[in-house]
Amino acid sequence: MKSISCTGPVPRRDFLQAGALALGGLTLPQVLAGRAAAGTPNVNTSVIMLYLHGGPSQLETYDLKPDAPTEYRSLFQPIPTNVPGMDICELFPLQAKIADKFSLVRSLHHDIGIHSDGGIIVLTGKRPSKLDPTSGSKSEHPDFGSVSSKVRGYGQSAMPPYVAIPSKPYMTLPAYLGLSHSPFEAGDPSAVKYQLPHLKLAAGVNGQGLTNRRQLLQQFDRFRSGADQRGSLAAMDDFQSVAFRMLTSPEIADAFDLSREDAALRDRYGRHHWGQSCLMARRLAQAGSAVVNIYINEPKSGPEFTNWDDHIGNAGRPGHFAGYMKTRLPYLDQALSALIEDIFAQALDRRILVVVVGEFGRTPRISHNTQGTGRDHWPQAYTALFSGGGLKMGQVVGATNSKAEYPAASPYTPFDMLATIYRHLGIDYKSSFLDFAGRPIPILNDGEPIRELV
Repeated sequence: MKSISCTGPVPRRDFLQAGALALGGLTLPQVLAGRAAAGTPNVNTSVIMLYLHGGPSQLETYDLKPDAPTEYRSLFQPIPTNVPGMDICELFPLQAKIADKFSLVRSLHHDIGIHSDGGIIVLTGKRPSKLDPTSGSKSEHPDFGSVSSKVRGYGQSAMPPYVAIPSKPYMTLPAYLGLSHSPFEAGDPSAVKYQLPHLKLAAGVNGQGLTNRRQLLQQFDRFRSGADQRGSLAAMDDFQSVAFRMLTSPEIADAFDLSREDAALRDRYGRHHWGQSCLMARRLAQAGSAVVNIYINEPKSGPEFTNWDDHIGNAGRPGHFAGYMKTRLPYLDQALSALIEDIFAQALDRRILVVVVGEFGRTPRISHNTQGTGRDHWPQAYTALFSGGGLKMGQVVGATNSKAEYPAASPYTPFDMLATIYRHLGIDYKSSFLDFAGRPIPILNDGEPIRELV
């Protein structure tokens, strides 16, 4: 690979070459210009999704059935919230105090009980053409973050439009929208020596070609200084200017810098993977990212516990799934309640929509064998939480039957959930993109915004 000299002002050509290296051959100006040519709107709204990979039990979180038969009822007790008639799990005491700031949709449902394929439905709004019971399938259509990246593009801040924390969901791809609409993977912000990751927003590269990140940044610093002296920054076209800001902007670096937050606020979120991820998400959404997807899987740091896939023997660990949930749920309660309170305290609740959801729920009947106790996959009924976004808060939408098996009132699908999300982002979900064969593919084939929320 050709090196770029570090002596003297960096020529414009070398800056563009560095941008191409950073993006695997596709320069940021090209990416930005392509998005502008598609007619991207400039909408100042964001969505933070807490994607609970594995599928949390509706009966142990937001739809407890204390009067159900023993083999069905929740293992935890319901507690009242500050919204009359809305009871949630006893391990969610912090959320119970702020229930007027969120709404629960208890009637979400679909029909695929496979992790990857269920995730594809929830995140893309498209049914997989072929199911893979090993959960090894990849999406044929882009998820809502990639769609938002394509439609919304980079705003004036040049923040990455689609960010995944710590990493992207494994089952989705940008597909026919192109690799430039992949999420920027931010890493684990709770890591002791966390630093802003390399801005590898396009071309699917891992940054290994840039063997000396510090040297590259020094080159950009020299370019900026030299360009200012010559007055040539004013002559750069708009997209090259945005590209330059994205790679060198202190505002973007600041958005990823949690040390700029008050220590007490960081403590309130929790100095763990989920808490600091939620705080990072709020900072990125506030700074201009359209979609931040927090992939709530087994954490990279903090206490050891499994993901939300609470069947018997999950991850090869025997025992009762309630034990894992007793560890897991307080961490979610702390992180989520802090995120919601922070957004409302800063009057960001119209700009930022928070959505908490998994790919499905769990079987209402509890299973037992010699290895332990658990609940299996159950897409027929589960709950999603919505907070902010200018939606109607403090309500329960829909209901399930007495055993949390099926919707009994106001049934909604992941397609409706995504239509609600797209509405908030200012995206016409009935519009289409061309696939690899040149065929128009609607963003959503089905679904309407959840009427009780809007």
